Amino acid sequence: MSVVSLPKTERKMNWLSSSSVLVAMLLMLPIVVIVGFVFSGSVEVFTHLYQTVLVDYVSNSLLLMFGVGIGVLVLGIPTAWLTSVCDFPGRAVFSWALLLPLAVPAYIIAYTYTGLLDFAGPVQTFIRDVTGLGYGEYWFFEIRSLTGAMLMLALVLYPYVYLLSRAAFLEQSASTLEVSRTLGYSQWQGLFRLALPLARPAIIAGLTLALMETLADYGTVQYFGVSTFTTGIFRTFYGFGDSAAAAQLAAFLLGFVALLVLVEKYSRRKARYHSSSEYKAKAKLIELKGWKAIFAFLVCLGPVLLGFIIPAAVLGYWSLAKADLSDGAFAELAWNSFYLAFLAALIAVGFALLLAYAGRLNPSKKVRLSIATAGMGYALPGTIIAVGVIIPFAWLDHQLIAIAKEWLGIDPGLMLSGTLAALLFAYTVRFLAVSLGSVQSGLGKIKPSLDGAARTLGCGPMQVLRKIHVPLMRSSVLTALLIVFVDVLKELPATLILRPFNFNTLAVRAFELASDERLVDAAPASLLIVAVGLLPVILLSRSISKGRAGS
Repeated sequence: MSVVSLPKTERKMNWLSSSSVLVAMLLMLPIVVIVGFVFSGSVEVFTHLYQTVLVDYVSNSLLLMFGVGIGVLVLGIPTAWLTSVCDFPGRAVFSWALLLPLAVPAYIIAYTYTGLLDFAGPVQTFIRDVTGLGYGEYWFFEIRSLTGAMLMLALVLYPYVYLLSRAAFLEQSASTLEVSRTLGYSQWQGLFRLALPLARPAIIAGLTLALMETLADYGTVQYFGVSTFTTGIFRTFYGFGDSAAAAQLAAFLLGFVALLVLVEKYSRRKARYHSSSEYKAKAKLIELKGWKAIFAFLVCLGPVLLGFIIPAAVLGYWSLAKADLSDGAFAELAWNSFYLAFLAALIAVGFALLLAYAGRLNPSKKVRLSIATAGMGYALPGTIIAVGVIIPFAWLDHQLIAIAKEWLGIDPGLMLSGTLAALLFAYTVRFLAVSLGSVQSGLGKIKPSLDGAARTLGCGPMQVLRKIHVPLMRSSVLTALLIVFVDVLKELPATLILRPFNFNTLAVRAFELASDERLVDAAPASLLIVAVGLLPVILLSRSISKGRAGS
C-alpha cells in the first residue's frame, strides 16, 4: 500500500534536502574564513599595509571601476540600441559578433596590445621610422598604465551591458515608442527619455557584472603595474607570507563586491516595468541611410575590431610565424588545463543537479536559502576564494600530518592544500552558480506530472532524476558542462595561488611568459584559450537568434 512506500520517499527527499544544506555550508567555507579573519589574526602586517599602500589599493580599485564602468556603458548601450531598434548594413552580423570579445580574457588582450603598442612594438617602430624621431621626442599613449587597464577591461567586458541592454530594448513594446511620438519626441529623444529609463534595471545589472569582473581581475593589473586589491592580496600572501593579512585584504575586497550587489538591488527596489507583447510583432526598425548608416556601422565595428579581431589576428600571427613549440611542453599544458577543467565541470554540474533537484522536490525556505547561498561564489573574485580555501585546507593538512606522525609514525605530506583537491574545490565554489542556472532552467521545462507518473511506476526520486530528468535536459547539462569548462580554463588568480608545485595550465603559462616579456611565446597558449572560449559565445549567439526568431 502507499502508506508503506511513502515514508521511504520522504526519507529520500529529506536526504536530498539535508545534502543540499550540507553542500551549501561547505561551499560557504571560504567566505566564512575571510569574514572570520576580520576579527582575528595578527594586525602588524595589516597595520603596515594600512600606513603604506592600502590607500593606493582603494583609490586605484575605485578609479579602475569608474573608468571601466564608463567604458562598458559607452560601448554597450549604443551598440545594443542600434542592433535592436535600427536597420543598417551589417546589423544581423553585429547582433552576434558584438559578443565575441567575451571569449578573450582581459589579461590576454592586455598582452596582445602591449606587444603592439609598447615602445618596441610595430606601431611605435613604424612612427619612428616614418618621422625619424627618437625615444622621448614624441608622445604616445602609455599602454602599461591605469588608463590602459581601463581600456583593456572595457573592451572585453562591455558585452555584459550590451547583452542585457539589447534584451531589454527588444522586450520594449512598439506602443511605447509610438506613444513617445505622440508626445512630440524624436527618435533619439525617445531613446533618452523612454527607452533608456525602461531598460535601466538591465543596464545596471550588466554594469554590475562588468564591475565585479573588474574587481576580480589580476592578470591585467599585475602586468600593467597597477596596485589594486587583487595585486595587494598576492603581494601580502607571497611577499610577507602572512595569510591572515591577505585574508583581511580579501575581506575589504569582499566588502566592495557586497556593496556592488546591494547597489544593483537598490537600483530596482521599487521599480516595475511592463511591456505589452501584443505589439511586438508590429515593431518597425528605424531605417538608417547615408552617413547615418555608415556611422552606425562604424560604431558597431569598433568594439568587435578592437576587442576580438585585432587580438585574435595578432595571436594567430605570433603563434604561426614566430612561436617555438618544439619543446613539446605545449601539449602537456593543454592536457593539464583540459582535464582539470573537465573534472571541475563534472563536480560543479553534479552539485548543481543535486541542489536543483532538491529544490524541485522540496522547495522549502531552508532548501531555497541553501541554493541561493551555494550560488554566491560566482560574485566573488578568484583571489578571495583562493585565500579562503588555502587557509582552512592548510590547517587541516597540518592536523592530519600531526595525527599520522603520532599514530602511524609517517609524514604523509600535504594531502589537500598541496594537491588538485584545493583547486577543484575553489573552482566549484567559483563556478557552481553558472551550472546551477543552466540546470535549473532545464528542470523548469519538465512538467511535474512526469515525476508523479514515474513515482506510480515505482521509481524513487534518484531514479527519476537519472532515468527521466537528465536525458530530457541533456542539452542544458551539456551547456552547463561547457560553460564551467571554459570558465575554469580562463581562471588565473585562483590557479596561481592553489596549483600544486610544478603544475602549470595554459592560463598560468601565458601569464608567466608575458611577465617575462616573452609575449610571442605566450601566444599559442593565449590563442587556444580564446578559441575554446568561443564555444559558449557561439551557443549564446545561437540561443539568442532562436529566441528572437521564435518571438
